[in-house]
Amino acid sequence: MKLNGSEILIECLKEQGVDIVFGFPGGQAIIIYDALYKASNDIRHILTSHEQGASHAADGYARATGKVGVCIATSGPGATNLVTGIATAYMDSVPMVAITGQVPTNLLGKDSFQEVDITGITMPITKHNYIVKDVTKLADIVREAFVIAREGRPGPVLIDICKDVTAAVTDFEHKPLKTPGKKPVDVTPEQMGEAIRVINESKKPVILSGGGVSIAGANKEVLEFSEKAEIPVATSLMGLGSFPGDHELYTGMVGMHGTRTSNLAVSESDLFIAIGARFSDRIISNVSRFAPKAKIMHIDIDPAEIGKNISVHYPMVGDIKEILGTITDSIDKKKDTDWKRKIIGWKEEFPLKYIKDSNELKPQYIIERIYELTKGDAIITTEVGQNQIWAAQYYKYTKPRQFISSGGLGTMGYGLGACIGAQLGRPDKKVINIAGDGSFRMNLTEIATAVEYKVPIIVAILNNHVLGMVRQWQELFFGGRYSSTTIDRGTDFVALAEAFGAIGIKVTKPEEVDAAVTRALSSKDVPVVIDFEIDKDEKVFPIVPPGAPIYELIDE
Repeated sequence: MKLNGSEILIECLKEQGVDIVFGFPGGQAIIIYDALYKASNDIRHILTSHEQGASHAADGYARATGKVGVCIATSGPGATNLVTGIATAYMDSVPMVAITGQVPTNLLGKDSFQEVDITGITMPITKHNYIVKDVTKLADIVREAFVIAREGRPGPVLIDICKDVTAAVTDFEHKPLKTPGKKPVDVTPEQMGEAIRVINESKKPVILSGGGVSIAGANKEVLEFSEKAEIPVATSLMGLGSFPGDHELYTGMVGMHGTRTSNLAVSESDLFIAIGARFSDRIISNVSRFAPKAKIMHIDIDPAEIGKNISVHYPMVGDIKEILGTITDSIDKKKDTDWKRKIIGWKEEFPLKYIKDSNELKPQYIIERIYELTKGDAIITTEVGQNQIWAAQYYKYTKPRQFISSGGLGTMGYGLGACIGAQLGRPDKKVINIAGDGSFRMNLTEIATAVEYKVPIIVAILNNHVLGMVRQWQELFFGGRYSSTTIDRGTDFVALAEAFGAIGIKVTKPEEVDAAVTRALSSKDVPVVIDFEIDKDEKVFPIVPPGAPIYELIDE
């Protein structure tokens, strides 16, 4: 059949099972939007307030569902407004396809109105990108883009389509959905045998479960591996939920804001097994003093990560599920080891704690109450800063895809768009965005999006009127010189929420928390913004000072 480029694009999206896209129209994407209008019964379009909100929503949708998130923008500033969201997805291995309009082919390279080289700009932050100048190639490019976004280590792909291509007509025929091929396990029998041997001989092993475990759907395999060999498990920030947060072998996060138990366990271990993690600086801190007594085993699908940041003694490249299945079948079963008893003792001796004051509203208490009132079953998105770490520490994540946050890029303003995308992808769950007032200000206009589409998200603002994490560093490491971190601008977030058509609630006392959260949880089709007033001097602990080994933590 004969279709124009925009219609071909929509048909290919339908082939891929796409039923929702996030975006903002413009001149060079107008024909795409005309095709979307005609396909509104098949694909729901969510008009965000800003293109960055669209990219974050597509990202949150992808993380919550495991599907590919899709966002659309026009050329020039529309495309560049997607860049932060694309980079966020790239750093955290999120499958996304970003579609941008581009000026007609005859105007390329002429500084035309709203022209920008978006493929050049996004080359370092995409798995692959395309500029489409020939309508006959469009269908195959779209299909290939979805395969690339999903296969191996997932990530974002950008498709830039010239306006004349969106209007040009050519023959089109549907093709069966092509699923990503399974990458072979690049582990020899000798390597596998050596790995099994060192695991059996290890007296103090530790597992680091990273974000790749949830991406691979390998949480069950990690649990079985850990339980059979009685190996304690720590997680990265991205790995939260990949191992049950209430399990006796779970030690908490590791690294800069890790628990003392996790950081001590890693520092005392004789075998450190990283699974689906990338050894970021937030994990290892001082490279020369990280896990100083341990041999390092690294299991990951991406060979580029092996040895990139730390020397690895036992590299194992391939599908996590398959590798762990083989290992678990072959290792010795252990029971009631001295190492397990030591870990449990550390957990009892060094729990996460904060100074509880019945008269002062504490952020840790707020997160604990949200956990209790949601019975641990909500999906939590976060902004970036102190709010992110408190949400990571004081909500127990027991399932993958339950914690959604910008880990690698650390994007302030991420959480609200991601919360909307996650809620639309998982309407069966309550989705709550834990925010700081600084991050919330960056993309707060997306509250209007949630109101328009009746998305019943909850935004919990931990409002301390400062840029809390930066201020904390200024106090601890820069002599208390608070440079440009006070943002007490008198904004009434309750009135602001109500102006958008949302419900606004103010909380200033501990005894008001339960009623506010319960009311918010009862909302069925209206977003709720809760402004929790907390003290500006509240800090995130533990924290590892810059350049220190992870066992030298500062506690409250």
